[in-house]
Amino acid sequence: MAYLQTFEITNRRSAGILLPVFSLPSPHGIGTFGRAAYEWVDFLALAGQRYWQVLPMGLTGYGDSPYQSFSAFAGNPYFIDLELLCEHRLLRREECTSIFWGKDERKVDYHAVSAGRDALLRRAFSRFEDIPALEKFRDEHTGWAKDFALFMAIKSRLNPASWQEWEQSIRIREPGAIARLETQLEGEINYHLFVQYLFYRQWAALKDYAGQKGVGIIGDVPIYVAMDSADTWANRDLFMLGEDGCPTHLAGTPPDAFSKTGQLWGNPLYNWEALKATGYRWWVERMHSSLSICDVVRIDHFRGFESFYAIESGSETALSGQWLQGPGMRLIERLNAKFAGGRIIAEDLGLLTDEVRGLLKDSGYPGMSVLQFAFSPDEESSYLPHNHKRHSVVYTGTHDNNTTRGWFSQQNPAEVKKAIEYLGAEGSYAGRLAFIRAALSSVANLAIVPIADYLGLGEQARINTPATLGEHNWSWRMQGSAITDKLAREIARLTRLYGRNPTAQP
Repeated sequence: MAYLQTFEITNRRSAGILLPVFSLPSPHGIGTFGRAAYEWVDFLALAGQRYWQVLPMGLTGYGDSPYQSFSAFAGNPYFIDLELLCEHRLLRREECTSIFWGKDERKVDYHAVSAGRDALLRRAFSRFEDIPALEKFRDEHTGWAKDFALFMAIKSRLNPASWQEWEQSIRIREPGAIARLETQLEGEINYHLFVQYLFYRQWAALKDYAGQKGVGIIGDVPIYVAMDSADTWANRDLFMLGEDGCPTHLAGTPPDAFSKTGQLWGNPLYNWEALKATGYRWWVERMHSSLSICDVVRIDHFRGFESFYAIESGSETALSGQWLQGPGMRLIERLNAKFAGGRIIAEDLGLLTDEVRGLLKDSGYPGMSVLQFAFSPDEESSYLPHNHKRHSVVYTGTHDNNTTRGWFSQQNPAEVKKAIEYLGAEGSYAGRLAFIRAALSSVANLAIVPIADYLGLGEQARINTPATLGEHNWSWRMQGSAITDKLAREIARLTRLYGRNPTAQP
């Protein structure tokens, strides 16, 4: 049953909780769109929350990061719920339980999940007979599905290396070579379409259920795509690439609080002049796709639209980068003409200039305030609650921050001292509650709190540490026993107390 609610970031005070899909409980090594996700939505509704914020849900690549995906449009097959496939007789339960999903249910073992998931989904595909449904899905997603499925088929069957290392005729997409591959790899192409068909179908059902419960989904759009992605392979002219397909410059950030040498992300940069000549068609299609599967989206690294940091390929660090002019209001006006309303949040963190602030104001998008960045002893931060703006979103912390309890135990003592003095709370436990209350009491129209903060968890529940690689990033999993009706009612009480859900029941 479709729902009619409209979820927009407007003048209505509201609240939400941040929880990545991969962090949901499940018996199969990683969070999915199955029963635990529906129970999570029920929890949010009972807790008086208007929004569930997720991280990018794309197919993860390098470092298992959701910000390095093989496609800006395709979904992550890890999130497909296997129990639902059993119900549709595409799998048998004993087949799912026979797989090793990892030894620690508190962490995602991506190696185990990848191996087991691919084997089971291929088995499910061998039992799937509705090929017309795949063709319909491909036609409904004509802008990306065909190229993505072929890209993944080539990787699976011919060459798993980056597309820049493929045979030249495939690398430059000679029409004859592509036509031969489409015939040669037809079965593998259909398999990857099948996986996306399952992802989109299961997610649509879950999103619809959330809407019926009054819970909207806030998604995340990384500003950049991965170098090794179907996006760059199929649209080489839209990126800063040389004739050989290798990037001339890479994305990143200059030195900041996270890294003294800056961050070298490795993503290719856009050729904004080429995009402008198309009316920014690729970006319009990308936002259309994102807003079709989410109610609201956060554009990560929004400041890159004003100017972006370009690091010459071959550089070992980001120290030698330079700022180049971005598309500015030309792109934003195009997006606003297509997607009117308060459905976009700008992640405006990092090094901000007057030009970036002006672009944010002109865009009409709400920006972000993060409390963990507010308590520098050397300056009057705009993130301090008394400096917040109504048309904004406040967070205790984001996926790139420590948990608030972890922040109090590990942050610079001078910052912790200022936070204690400002908030009137001493110690990590009291400080955590004070952070939550400060976010909920802020004048910002929307307040988002990571679930780890409501659970009072320490550093072990941190989602990501920027500028690092390792098994501790993108792997934290929430235990099902942690989510109780008692906790939901306490969150609802606080949410109602600060006017963010006046109708919530005690």
